[in-house]
Amino acid sequence: MSEKEGTTGLLPLSTSAHSQAKPSRLRNALVWLCLGLCSLKVVQFVLYDTVPYGDEGKDYCPQSDILTPKKNSKVWNNLTEIIGTAPFKTRAVDWLSSAIQVPTESYDDLAPVGEDSRWEKFSGFHEYLLGAFPQLHATLELTKVNTYGLLYIWTGSDTSLKPILLMAHQDVVPVNPSTWDSWKHPPYSGHFDGEKIWGRGSSDDKSGLIGVLSAIELLIENNFQPTRTVVIAFGFDEEISGTQGARTLSTALETRFGKDAFAFIIDEGSGFAEQYGSVFATVGIAEKGNLNAKIEVTTPGGHSSVPPPHTSIGILSSLLALYEKLPFITPLRREDPLYSTLLCYAEHAESLSPRLRWLIKLSIHSNKALLLLEKYVYKNRVWKSQVGTTQAIDIIHGGVKSNALPEKVYAIVNHRISVLSTVAATQEYDTRRAKIIASHHNLTFNAFGNSTKEEATSSSGTLTLSDAYAYIPGVEPAPVTSTDAAPYQLLSGTIKATFNSHRGLHGSKNIYTAPGMMTGNTDTRHFWNLSKHIFRYNHHNGGNSTSAVANNIHTVNEYILADDLLEMIRFFATLILNSDESTSL
Repeated sequence: MSEKEGTTGLLPLSTSAHSQAKPSRLRNALVWLCLGLCSLKVVQFVLYDTVPYGDEGKDYCPQSDILTPKKNSKVWNNLTEIIGTAPFKTRAVDWLSSAIQVPTESYDDLAPVGEDSRWEKFSGFHEYLLGAFPQLHATLELTKVNTYGLLYIWTGSDTSLKPILLMAHQDVVPVNPSTWDSWKHPPYSGHFDGEKIWGRGSSDDKSGLIGVLSAIELLIENNFQPTRTVVIAFGFDEEISGTQGARTLSTALETRFGKDAFAFIIDEGSGFAEQYGSVFATVGIAEKGNLNAKIEVTTPGGHSSVPPPHTSIGILSSLLALYEKLPFITPLRREDPLYSTLLCYAEHAESLSPRLRWLIKLSIHSNKALLLLEKYVYKNRVWKSQVGTTQAIDIIHGGVKSNALPEKVYAIVNHRISVLSTVAATQEYDTRRAKIIASHHNLTFNAFGNSTKEEATSSSGTLTLSDAYAYIPGVEPAPVTSTDAAPYQLLSGTIKATFNSHRGLHGSKNIYTAPGMMTGNTDTRHFWNLSKHIFRYNHHNGGNSTSAVANNIHTVNEYILADDLLEMIRFFATLILNSDESTSL
């Protein structure tokens, strides 16, 4: 049989080469079509494995309309013009610069108010505020709570309306004396170089505090009188968990107004930044929990010339190494605030890669796609820290002399707890890891008050897990604020109006709002009983930064752009005016 006969014998004979080639091409096309359809079915079978997906046209990140004041449009227009002037810029810069020049550091070892003279510096800060904002102090009711907490009430004409609560904190983290030479300008100079205002607290959080007070001073100067009551609460120990300040302010507010008394609460938080070619304002609708776990190991002391196989430092080190070898594993879930942020990127980010956009949208219905998205997300350290429970070994202490065996050593591990987890679950995982080391070294083990070894049993020492600070117990993750309710819609519309107004822009696609979450905690942890709508947002301009923290907060060379301060003032003024007009809060 010839080659030609062997090839053509399987097909009908044709009378021409041209007519013979046609079915061959058709057959190949059909084969590729079948392969394509089969591949599509495989993808559907593998990825679309859970929920029906008949809602491809659904918008998973709906946007609010731009919201500008109507009844108070004249006041708002006047403020818009004033904030854009050079004289007001000078005034605003001076307000913040002078506030920075009054150091208000808070320290972990501060004793209660009245027992520690270091609190007294806040009196000087109060004197400054009294002189800087005369109209505000002549108009608003001021109550000092626990001596240094500031509670201002601007009573509206209609007390049947739920008030709004604006928050910030007076204190700043200390400046390490060894870093002073690393600052471009002295940390408490409040230096203005024509563009930036430098100093500790310039961004965290005196800009927020001054932003609120400046907006109200300006509103009063423009003869605005509120219909809805505006309340301001400024704590003084947020950087050390707010037990002296925010906690007492919350109690005072509940006593006066009752539970769930506020239409919404807004505190320091995130802002807006360019992400994937579009500008997104990320509104903090949740907050992780917090647990400072102390790990203490005790073993017999003695001269180091006759050492045991493992000293207490060695045992502690092995446990800390185990912590980092076996960190918390938390899967990405659709209930995570970060997942809502990603959905907004998929809907509105102009330059998001088609592959990532496809994967995010596919993950809405597919658990396997969600797992692939998780792998992508976890490559980003900031995103990963927002999803799971984190751990950071921040303090370690032990040993007093090079030739003396250490008898007691400890470390403190800071956990930020996933919004979908609990303090108890975090303690349980810490306990499981520590128990391995305690058993291996024959140590009496006590985990958060629960002993797991009979006291009479002979042991080589002790290993104890506990809350690092008795006055700061573990804090559960905050309740998640709804994005479907009126307060979130009002805030979103206000953000859009502020952004456009500050830049002379029009249209709704200049900035998008997205629900999200910060990695840190705020004073709002003490205010859950006062409102179901709590936001962490103060309209910071993050530019195109992807960092979890901006403007060098908590480190050397903290600063804020003067123009960003002006926009924050515009934001708070617009928020107050829009809230005053709302009939849906």
